[in-house]
Amino acid sequence: MKYKNNLGARLGGFGSGASLGGRISHYQNNQNIYKQGAPAYTLFYIQEGGVRLTTRTQHQAAAVTAILGVNDFFGELCLAGYPLRVSTAVALTASSVRTIKKAKMLQMLRKKNKTSNALVAYLLSSVKNYQDHVADLLTSSAEQRLARVLLRLAHLDKNGRAVSEIPVLSHQVLAEMVGTTRSRINLFMNRFRKKGYIDYDGGLEVRRSLRKALLQR
Repeated sequence: MKYKNNLGARLGGFGSGASLGGRISHYQNNQNIYKQGAPAYTLFYIQEGGVRLTTRTQHQAAAVTAILGVNDFFGELCLAGYPLRVSTAVALTASSVRTIKKAKMLQMLRKKNKTSNALVAYLLSSVKNYQDHVADLLTSSAEQRLARVLLRLAHLDKNGRAVSEIPVLSHQVLAEMVGTTRSRINLFMNRFRKKGYIDYDGGLEVRRSLRKALLQR
């Protein structure tokens, strides 16, 4: 499972995304943006809302491979020559998404300007996040993996704010992201709440103190 630049890779170089061109489409909660196996000739930039990517393999249930948010790209594998979508993209909430043609993006990349530099930085960051997540799966407990997922979703995995609110995700979605069962996610979330690491109040409030869960062995 790939956890990719979760809920907002916050690359300020794209601003409103207007420099990327393309058209903006609006999606409702749980509306499909594209399905796995569809032709891939565009990529997407999230301006508002969030997107969940899921991948299904033969004889296996669909797995959540990414939760993305404002300023994140997705569908960018088309730039590497992938002819078909390798995942299904679904809007997490009401979302505004900019659609950019592959040819247009490749043309921008060749110009080596601020936009192209920001995109290259984003892609390199995605590769690093993937490597970090694979290492996390091999070395951390399920409880620690859940803590890291929540911190990343809230942008609290690095220095910054003390508290952040994120959309509430079902425990089943979190279980698929972490690689454990829904019942264990429920156990861990209740434990985090009792310790004051998280709270529910419309959205899911995550506190930076959740980092303490990463230190437990």
